[in-house]
Amino acid sequence: MPMTLDQVALHQVVYIESVDQSPISSKLVEMGLTKGQEISPVFKAPFGDPIAYEMNGSLLSIRQEEAQFIQVKSAAHFVSL
Repeated sequence: MPMTLDQVALHQVVYIESVDQSPISSKLVEMGLTKGQEISPVFKAPFGDPIAYEMNGSLLSIRQEEAQFIQVKSAAHFVSL
């Protein structure tokens, strides 16, 4: 069952599988959201949106509607080549 970044629990480590085609997909890729990147949600705003993610030692804030375009796998299921 595919999981998207907006479904990840706080502090759960996941790996990016892909970024779906959308009007903002090129912006997400430019921000470093590429296949294989480790990412973890660390903070949610008071009403749950946006969510701050830690990636490569930096914090990145993304709206839930944007995070729905990012397919991820949990660290337990990730196999690197």
